[in-house]
Amino acid sequence: MPKLYAGIEGGGTKFIAAVGTSDGEILAETRIPTTTPAETLGACIDFFKAQEDELGKLSAIGIATFGPVELRKDSARYGYITSTPKLRWANTDLLTPFRDAFELPIGLDTDVNGAALGEWRWGAAQGLDTFLYFTIGTGIGGGGLFQGQLMHGMLHPEMGHISLPRMPEHTSICPFHEDCFEGLASGTALEHLWGKKAENLPVGHPAWETEASYIAGALRSFICTMSPQRIILGGGVMNQAHLFPLIRQKTLEALNGYVQAPEIIENIDEYIVPVALEGKAGVLGAFVLAERALNR
Repeated sequence: MPKLYAGIEGGGTKFIAAVGTSDGEILAETRIPTTTPAETLGACIDFFKAQEDELGKLSAIGIATFGPVELRKDSARYGYITSTPKLRWANTDLLTPFRDAFELPIGLDTDVNGAALGEWRWGAAQGLDTFLYFTIGTGIGGGGLFQGQLMHGMLHPEMGHISLPRMPEHTSICPFHEDCFEGLASGTALEHLWGKKAENLPVGHPAWETEASYIAGALRSFICTMSPQRIILGGGVMNQAHLFPLIRQKTLEALNGYVQAPEIIENIDEYIVPVALEGKAGVLGAFVLAERALNR
């Protein structure tokens, strides 16, 4: 009998909770609105308890969450969401409710690192040890593996807040920075700049040239600093498939021949790619987090 893992992809509008196996099979799944911590986390716990009654005992839990989140295990606030703009979730202890309910190993990381793990195990990053994953949606976040390890440091990376050259007529929606990637290129920024949601902007609208330029500018910085073997772009904005050729072209222009790796010069279409797991990367990555927690 394969081990059963509980996985959570925690987002600003919804939590996806699922139960599955280490081979990526999802046996049960639900979507829970992100309301208050007590209500949302309680609904996740109730779902997992119901699945234990139906499917059998869980072995471990994996949580891939929005942040910022404290991931230093030697910190007294390990597992807390910290300075999030989602005010009801600031200073929320994510782990204790699950520890009290299940007494199981729990793996925790950011939502983007979770999605990166899912793509690494089953999707667009298979066989790689250094790659980047970005979600470009309501906000922008980035994660991935560097030499086989998830990216952690003093805190976790906040790749959505790198500085970008800002077009003079544009204003950032980020309350912290007037020129950051998230503030200028997220779905929320697109709506602010153009007065329409991304899905309502037609192909050929000038918004897309601007969006591709901002994304390409960010990717140039990451290519030059981290030298990833591949870059995977997900999130709601990247559902616009026509963006990918623009981004690839503008990234080549931004690099201006400086990086001569054949992966970029000869195979840009296979270097900057969409997600492969169609919205499942986060919760599948949470299964990997659970598996790793159990193995530790």
